[in-house]
Amino acid sequence: MAVMLAISIFLVCYFFIIIGKVNQALVAMTGAILLMITHVYSWEEAFRWAIDWDTIALLFAMMVIVAITEKTGLFQYIAISLVQLVKGQPILLLLGSSLLMAVGAALLDNVTAVLLFVPIILSITKRLELPAFPYLLIVIFSANIGGTATIIGDPPNIMIGQAVEHFDFLDFILHLGPVVLIMLVIANIFMVLLFRKQLTVKPYLVNQLLSQNAADYIVNKSMMHKCTIILSITMIGFLSHAFIQLDLTTVSVSAAVLLLLLTEKDLAVTKVFAEVEWDTLFFFIALYTLVGALKEVGVLEFVSQYLISLTRGDLVLTAISVLWVSGLLSQFINNAPFVAAMVPVIQEFQTYGMDYLDPIWWALALGACLGGNGSLIGTTANVVVAGLAEADNEKISFTGYMKFGVPLVLLSLFVSTVYILLRYLLPIL
Repeated sequence: MAVMLAISIFLVCYFFIIIGKVNQALVAMTGAILLMITHVYSWEEAFRWAIDWDTIALLFAMMVIVAITEKTGLFQYIAISLVQLVKGQPILLLLGSSLLMAVGAALLDNVTAVLLFVPIILSITKRLELPAFPYLLIVIFSANIGGTATIIGDPPNIMIGQAVEHFDFLDFILHLGPVVLIMLVIANIFMVLLFRKQLTVKPYLVNQLLSQNAADYIVNKSMMHKCTIILSITMIGFLSHAFIQLDLTTVSVSAAVLLLLLTEKDLAVTKVFAEVEWDTLFFFIALYTLVGALKEVGVLEFVSQYLISLTRGDLVLTAISVLWVSGLLSQFINNAPFVAAMVPVIQEFQTYGMDYLDPIWWALALGACLGGNGSLIGTTANVVVAGLAEADNEKISFTGYMKFGVPLVLLSLFVSTVYILLRYLLPIL
């Protein structure tokens, strides 16, 4: 009975998360409460082992740091400076936006990056009378591709990084960075070839934008300097956390608290906390609870046994299968809950004699993060961009987006397959 209840509640919640008619945090929280009411397992069990509090704390800390930094005007300054750097040239603006989004997603996270940049790019395209759709596309593609490169760039990577103890910040860059660079170049070539004829601009509009002073967007220089220093220290801490013997969560939370202390006179803590994406945090808390129920009743153990039986424990076949299954499914199922369900499944592989799982973890990361480019519900970042665009009367068609997203995902999976085979699997065959 408990098995059927856990599966039914999970699938119903998944359905409502996919269709997006109800807030996904509310859906997941409702499912978590139903698990407790039906006695599938208890709150104590969920809070003790099902919820990954390290991931929740890491997300919260980064949200706090970004919320404070955003108030200084630094991100707006960077965007306007980019436009002026490329002299308002539409194609260069497209390429520059892509690079800025990829770097921003890697260093912050893809959801935060699009929240900050999309309103700015919408404003710029309106002022230059450019079509917004190509720029919104490249923002989504680059945010998901760039976020793939680091442990904090995309929620699936955070989950994987917390699940695998020997993976650190630098590991993600070294192992996923090369294929991310390849895909970023491919995505930009893809976009330029498709939209180059549409990207033309009137000279007088460019001159108006170039006449602006980007520095005017900085509203608090003192606070901006503090934020820049703390962000730099945080990145250094992420890169050297193994050496200084501090985990990523401790580094990020310490940085967030220090920045709150340094900026308390400029910006009240209550105002900072009001900017935190609480619905996202509660979504993940409830999501961990839902997935934990599947593990509690033995569903995940069954799935891992079945997957092992299909691939017969072959590392090559398992890794490539995980890559393509996660890539294809993440186009239509938000990659965060998918990876939350897959992490314990892959962990179970060790029970059946598969000791070296690193290629499978990297395959899951690439499939889930890059596969999220396939549709508007593939990642939380995609949903955010679509919502911001619609609010600005630039509605993105679901099927219209997929005409560009699906081919890019298929190309991404092909490139990732070659990369995983060459780097990890052929040497051990």
